[in-house]
Amino acid sequence: MQMRELGHSGLSVSAIGLGCMGLSYGYGPATDRGEAIKLIRAAHERGVTFFDTAEAYGPGINEEVVGEALEPVRDQVVIATKFGFRGGDVARGLDSRPERIRQVADEALKRLRTDRIDLFYQHRVDPDVPMEDVAGTVKELIAAGKVRHFGLSEAGVASIRRAHAAQPVAALQSEYSLWWREPEREILPVLEELGIGFVPFSPLGKGFLTGKIDANTTFGDNDFRHVVPRFSPEALKANQALVALIGEIAGAKGVTSAQIAIAWLLAQRPWIVPIPGTTRLHRLEENLGGANVGLTGDDLARIEQALATVEVQGARYPAALQARVGR
Repeated sequence: MQMRELGHSGLSVSAIGLGCMGLSYGYGPATDRGEAIKLIRAAHERGVTFFDTAEAYGPGINEEVVGEALEPVRDQVVIATKFGFRGGDVARGLDSRPERIRQVADEALKRLRTDRIDLFYQHRVDPDVPMEDVAGTVKELIAAGKVRHFGLSEAGVASIRRAHAAQPVAALQSEYSLWWREPEREILPVLEELGIGFVPFSPLGKGFLTGKIDANTTFGDNDFRHVVPRFSPEALKANQALVALIGEIAGAKGVTSAQIAIAWLLAQRPWIVPIPGTTRLHRLEENLGGANVGLTGDDLARIEQALATVEVQGARYPAALQARVGR
């Protein structure tokens, strides 16, 4: 597995990480704990050194699974987790008060079975807490040795600049894929300017870019895609044109659509590290194979031309969730 540095942070990680959220949260019933641990360890055996979790994925359960899985190889991996929701519960709203950040850090260290958090993200910008207070609190945790690097998730340009001025930001984690290219407008230029790495979540469009989802696909009540406008039957039908184009490109290169989607992200900047998630070993291996797909300048130009012919339908989030991003 190739390695990449997240911006100018000095934090070196595998070119593809593992997003662990779906093992316990967001996409249906939680994976059996033993099976989840086996999957995480299989990822490490295949070269993955970057693992992403959060207090809110469970809450707490995901960190416990990640901690148990990686305890035997702790010094060989980079673990990222997050703070920012009241009681670790997304439904209860935001909470990035300094005392809460410190509490989350201490509790995460126990659940992760470690003495330091390699990358500590603010999960969502909290408009009730000045960014300088958030960054300053993480700075204190870094000085205390509990945290190594500071990160932001789904933050807007103004928040990124304010945070970085108070405490250097190692990485921004936000959605970015062939299906959601909004970060290209303002986010990527400011990250390049400031030397901040980018960690795209949902690099496969929450599964859509794999080509395994169509207008007849249904999602259970415990799968958050059932409330996402982009996953309505009408939008899924309209967006099949994008999947078909990606499938044609993948077929011509003898790889899968998922591998094209991941290879495209890796080709955008050398400091981009996608974190696809999965619960299945064969999908893990398929995703990691994206690092071995070389896209030439001509390939990228053809992809760009193809994408220009398709207008993606459906909002990325329902209104309540959209209000929490880009602040």
